[in-house]
Amino acid sequence: MDKSTLPDPKFIISGAMHGSLRHDSAHKHVTGTADYIDDLPEPADLLHGALGLSDRAHAEIISMDLFEVRATPGVIWVFTGSDVPGENDVSSNGSHDEPLLAEHKVEFHNQPIFAVIAETREIARRAASKAKIEYRDLPHWSDIDGALDNGSPLVITPMTLQRGDAKGEMENAPRRLKGQMRIGGQEHFYLESHIAVAIPGEDDEVAIWSSTQHPSEIQHIVGHVLDIPSNAVTVNVRRMGGGFGGKETQGNQFAALAAIAAKKLKRAIKFRPDRDEDMAATGKRHDFLVDYEIGFDDEGRIHAVDATYAARCGFSSDLSGPVTDRALFHADSSYFYPHVHLTSKPLKTHTVSNTAFRGFGGPQGMLGAERFIEEIAYAIGKDPLDVRKLNFYGQPGSGRTLTPYHQEVEDNILERIVSELEESAEYQARRNAIIAFNRNSRYIRKGIALTPVKFGISFTMTAFNQAGALVHVYQDGSIHLNHGGTEMGQGLYTKVAQVLADSFQVDIEHVKITATTTGKVPNTSATAASSGSDLNGMAAHDAARQIKERLVAFAAEKWGVPPTDVVFLPNRVRVGDKEFPFPDFIRQAYLARVQLSAAGFYKTPKIHWDRAAGRGTPFYYYSYGAACSEVSIDTLTGEYLVERTDILHDVGRSLNPAIDIGQVEGAFVQGMGWLTTEELWWDDKGRLRTHAPSTYKIPLASDRPKIFNVRLAEWSENTEHTIGRSKAVGEPPLMLAISVLEALSMAIASVASYKVCPQLESPATPERVLMAVERMKKA
Repeated sequence: MDKSTLPDPKFIISGAMHGSLRHDSAHKHVTGTADYIDDLPEPADLLHGALGLSDRAHAEIISMDLFEVRATPGVIWVFTGSDVPGENDVSSNGSHDEPLLAEHKVEFHNQPIFAVIAETREIARRAASKAKIEYRDLPHWSDIDGALDNGSPLVITPMTLQRGDAKGEMENAPRRLKGQMRIGGQEHFYLESHIAVAIPGEDDEVAIWSSTQHPSEIQHIVGHVLDIPSNAVTVNVRRMGGGFGGKETQGNQFAALAAIAAKKLKRAIKFRPDRDEDMAATGKRHDFLVDYEIGFDDEGRIHAVDATYAARCGFSSDLSGPVTDRALFHADSSYFYPHVHLTSKPLKTHTVSNTAFRGFGGPQGMLGAERFIEEIAYAIGKDPLDVRKLNFYGQPGSGRTLTPYHQEVEDNILERIVSELEESAEYQARRNAIIAFNRNSRYIRKGIALTPVKFGISFTMTAFNQAGALVHVYQDGSIHLNHGGTEMGQGLYTKVAQVLADSFQVDIEHVKITATTTGKVPNTSATAASSGSDLNGMAAHDAARQIKERLVAFAAEKWGVPPTDVVFLPNRVRVGDKEFPFPDFIRQAYLARVQLSAAGFYKTPKIHWDRAAGRGTPFYYYSYGAACSEVSIDTLTGEYLVERTDILHDVGRSLNPAIDIGQVEGAFVQGMGWLTTEELWWDDKGRLRTHAPSTYKIPLASDRPKIFNVRLAEWSENTEHTIGRSKAVGEPPLMLAISVLEALSMAIASVASYKVCPQLESPATPERVLMAVERMKKA
């Protein structure tokens, strides 16, 4: 090759948008040099905190003797709810229903009642176990059935979505069926448990290091419990060891406790619960009970749907309102319901308050919809995929684009995604082969399913759809980036840095990614709802735009050229017939007193939502995908293997294909865990018994599909004006795992010659698979 024809290496941008750049901390993760909060050098005189937890599910506190706790050598301070300087409340939604420390009544087993501050973590934990608390037990219920049987109150006003005449069309439909589906919850099981360090400052100031997805909420909560303004609280987050929604609100209590002790004792305080305490005292994915009635015809086309979604919410509202709302938003999955009536039922239970988890209620809503399709398919003797395709949303003008919440689906690429995957995965041929295999196999049965994903992107609370970024360009041409998003391993920092490098046309090595802090970018939204790249990427782009406009104006005036003749090229700037290396150009701009710093801002356009009316446009756009999974089950034991999974997923024009494929793979396996192995279980005393790795089973590397083919829909491009025409990738791929549950269902159904819907519930543990097989034998 003639090397003279190759471009000059200094004129090639390293890591611009749409390139497969490695995660900025990947090498640190594998070498152990990435600093998490527990890795930071401990401040002088650091003290450690531990929680004093209740051992009742629901009871009045009659008396509390903490003498032995306080008398333990090494204990510095023990405090209760009455010692909170401000309001003893850490509710995330202003409902004032979640005390930091319970004072008069406990409402779930392992609810925090007091906190111990000691010289070491071990001393604090041992001391906390010495409390003598007298209770008066009250009636308790820990599951949805108990809540329904006892007329449990709702933790928040329910929501209803309706369109058309569901009741009337149900009566007129050629066929009708009723059913019920139980959908299990899920523990986040992040590698890094919750942790917070608080360092007192001058006057009312306090600095917090917290493993949180929502620094601004920590800032607000700490100010709330200390009765100080937000400007006195600075929250810092460099990275988390996983979050998945579990660190959106659940970090509030640990940061608040650390801050109270730090200000009281004027010493640095660290709270880090162990895995058992973390799992027992923090919320999880909501489990649901879906009651449904469906009207349909002999072809399998849906005429009407009427469904109620009851959820175990826990003792307080937390985020249960928006979670159950989003479950209704996705109760249509990918399907058009001509007439529909959907209602949420967010039930109070005497368990820890459930919270955000990747998908935020959407997976539960979609899983219910796939059950509707499966029920219809078995009722009329069709392949579920044929029923799915028959009920897909249509294209604009088809009269089949209106959702139950009255938003038009204008960017529908479902048919192309599904048809491409159906062909590339050889679905039809493999399904026929599996049916033939099952006909001749005595004990091992196989199943295959192809399921779609349509997921709405945006916070359903309109105000959260905003973001800020702070960008500095220094004299030497290096760039400093800070934004409101948090990094929990998903590659957000890398993607936003790529946006900035692309904007200035410089190598990404020139962009310094700095820790998220409320002291630089205020009033940030949680890094959640799959919106991190959309919001923060656009905010960073806006900051770069402002600086570039100043630079263009400066160059046009200095060298007497039209602004159009000032062009940013790879690592250099062309001004008329002159070219300058980027650092030299920036140095001249500095000498001319050009402002080289900007605060960028972005708010998502077009969206609005009226919850009371159940109408609006809560989503800016939709992300799509499809997965085809094949499984084998042992009908004697219920054990199973995922033999193969093929995925085609839509991320628009990917900002970073390598990171996005990793997100799709990880989300699928996490979703597979939710639907198969991960089971939460409370005993009759309201105690969570699956509170450690020994009793709670997340997927292992060996549980992944034996053959795992993941592709991005490279032809897709967001029709809305997002950063780089990309689409969100965080949450939507989790729901691709529904294909595994549906494939298991087909394998089970083969025992009864596919005549009966197995009504397999989640998680489909080997025990549940075996029980379903036995039901099919009787059928």
